Amino acid sequence: MNRAVVDKIANAVLYEGYVLYPYRPSVKNKQRWTFGGIYPQAWTTSHNASDPCLMQTECLLEGPGPTVHIIVRFLQLIDRTVGQLSDQSFHPVPFLEIAGKRYQPWQEAIEREIDLGEFSLADLLATIEQPFCFLAEKTEEILRAADNHPAGILWRRRESIQLSICMSAQTLSENLSRLTITITNQTSLSPSPADCSAWSRDEVLLRALVSTHTILGIRDGEFISLTDPPSHLKQSAQNCQNIGAWPVLVGTEPARDTILSSPIILSDYPEIAPESPGDLFDGLEIDEILTLRIMTLTDEEKKNAAATDERVGQLLQRTESLARQQMMNLHGAIRGMKPTAGSQP
Repeated sequence: MNRAVVDKIANAVLYEGYVLYPYRPSVKNKQRWTFGGIYPQAWTTSHNASDPCLMQTECLLEGPGPTVHIIVRFLQLIDRTVGQLSDQSFHPVPFLEIAGKRYQPWQEAIEREIDLGEFSLADLLATIEQPFCFLAEKTEEILRAADNHPAGILWRRRESIQLSICMSAQTLSENLSRLTITITNQTSLSPSPADCSAWSRDEVLLRALVSTHTILGIRDGEFISLTDPPSHLKQSAQNCQNIGAWPVLVGTEPARDTILSSPIILSDYPEIAPESPGDLFDGLEIDEILTLRIMTLTDEEKKNAAATDERVGQLLQRTESLARQQMMNLHGAIRGMKPTAGSQP
C-alpha cells in the first residue's frame, strides 16, 4: 500500500464538505456534514434511517492466501463556543473581536484513524469484531488582549463515541473471496426519550463519525475492480453489498493492491488535479470558479471567513497569493483522449 499516493485522495474525501463557499457561518454551512456520516443507532431508528448508523464495504480479492491490511478513518466533531470576560467571569457571546482578530462559535473537527492491522484470509473466515471508544473531553483556551490580559475564552467540547468494526471473509471459489467490513456507531443517547425528540441534530453530530472511509491494502493477492470487473466476475461483483460506501482501486494504474472505500462515488485510480493549488472543501468544486469567487469577497467577508476555522484562513491566504500563471493553469486542461469501446479511431 502506497500511503503517500492514497492519502492525497483519502484526505480530499475526509474534508469534503468540511466548510462550503462562502466559507463563513451561513445557511449553506448549517448542514455541512452530508457525506460519510455514521450516527448513533437510536437516532437512526427514530429518524427512519435518513441518517445511517452503519457503513458497509464489500469487495472481491484474488489469491489463495492473501493478507489484508484494514484502516478506518473519520472526523470527530468538536463544539467550539466563545465567551467574553465580564464582571470577572466569562459569558457566551455570538462573536468576539480581540486585537483585530474575530472569534466565533463553530464545529471544528479532528482526524481519527483506526489502524486495525493485517489479517490473513484464514483469520477473516471467522468473523472478527473489535469495539473502540473515543472519550469525551472539555478544554478551555484563554484569549488575551494586546496588553496580555484575559479578554475572552474558547470552550471546546468533544463527546464520547463508541463504535464497532466487524471484519469477515467468505470463500467464493478456489482463488476468489469476498471481504466485508461493517462499521457501526454504538454510542448511547440515553437518558433521552426513546424517540430522541430531545436531541438536536447538532448534538447528535458530536456523537457521529463524519466523512468515514476505509482503506484496504493486500499482500499475496489482488483486489478486483467493482467498477469494471472481468466478465467472468461481473455477477460476483454485483453481489457485493456496499452500504454508504463505494470501493475503488487507488494508486498507480494498473496496480490492484489498494482499495479506498469512500462515501463519495469515484472512478478507479482517482487523482487530484495537478493544477489544483489546494483543497477548497466544497462539494463538486471547480477550482477556477471558487478561486475567483473567493477573490471577490470583501475585507469584512474575509475577516468573517477567517474567524470560522484555521483551515479557511489558510485557504484565503493561499488563494490571495496565487501567481498569474497558477490562475491561468486553472482554466481547463485536457489530459488525453482515448476511443470508447467500439468507436472508430
